[in-house]
Amino acid sequence: MIVTRMAGPSDAAELVRLRRLMFAAMNGRDEPGDWERTAEETARRQLGEPDAPLGAFVIDGDGGGADGGHVPHLAACAVGRVEQRLAAPGHPSGRFGFVFSVCTDPRYRGRGYARATTRALLDWFAARGVSRVDLHATADAEPLYRSLGFTEHSVPLSLDLRSRDDAR
Repeated sequence: MIVTRMAGPSDAAELVRLRRLMFAAMNGRDEPGDWERTAEETARRQLGEPDAPLGAFVIDGDGGGADGGHVPHLAACAVGRVEQRLAAPGHPSGRFGFVFSVCTDPRYRGRGYARATTRALLDWFAARGVSRVDLHATADAEPLYRSLGFTEHSVPLSLDLRSRDDAR
């Protein structure tokens, strides 16, 4: 049986480690940097807030370190956020969810951990009155999300505000 749990502030560093693994798998390159410290601080703070809009579900790893010692780590995570927008006819609560990190440490892949953590996150969204959940999926992960009920939706335009001055 797969046991998921809600992440807490003490899981922040491991959530960032898994997020870095996710980006490396998506982009084919490892990109450490200042973003990790900022992400860890944000996760630690937001996971400690009552009724936080950030939700993270994790599966603990076996704890076996390279030297045989106990090194706690996470095997997998699914992290998302509730966003409060203005209500609309199809979304009377105005509450939307966005899944922005799903990752399984390579040592634990093929065990159903991504599915289990994503299901827990979707249940968390539903309990908060979220009416729609969005995510961006890689080609490899798309079958998982489709099997959970995700379908095509219009692709919004986006703007990287860091490059906005270049467009003027």
